[in-house]
Amino acid sequence: MKTAFVTSLLVASAAAFAPAPMTKTSTALSVDLEGIGGATAPLKNFDPLRISQLGDESTLAWFRAAELKHSRVAMLATAGYLVQGAGFHFPGMLSSNVSFEELSKMNPFDAWEAVPDAGKAQIIGTIFVAELTTESKAVHYTKGGPLPEIVFPKFDFSNIDPAVLETKRQRELNNGRLAMIAIMSFIAANNIPGSVPALVGNPAFAS
Repeated sequence: MKTAFVTSLLVASAAAFAPAPMTKTSTALSVDLEGIGGATAPLKNFDPLRISQLGDESTLAWFRAAELKHSRVAMLATAGYLVQGAGFHFPGMLSSNVSFEELSKMNPFDAWEAVPDAGKAQIIGTIFVAELTTESKAVHYTKGGPLPEIVFPKFDFSNIDPAVLETKRQRELNNGRLAMIAIMSFIAANNIPGSVPALVGNPAFAS
């Protein structure tokens, strides 16, 4: 795994913008994608498999929380992957025998294997703390509470105009959705030659 991709896991619940609370209604939100926001062009309410109609409003809230977390990690991972592909990486050593420069030259899976067990434990432990923080709310998001907020670092959006914040939330979701496609394409191209035709021949995605 590219070093920055590994680093991005440290902030699995970080966000550019914190979502507003989901309001419970007497009508199941599973049939109303408009009710949770994010229904924007070019793929407005794109749901050919009708996943949004599984379960009830709690299920839909859980889906949205998962989408937010994956989007945020993917945006960090995509940016990190591109930065390292351009030759930038942390200086020095990750451990006594593994440098960041060495990791930056490996494909994602080999890089993860090269991280010492203690380093892997720190990454997984930090993810656990982030998840525990976002999931241990007095009112959970599946019961009408706010969707996962920022963990690392903490920002205050209380003074931002609601209309401006809503626009930024829409941008976060759209950018995150694109980033999820991008990082999976990068990883596939790096590990399965020819799997992403648009990236064939690019040295940054050579195995």
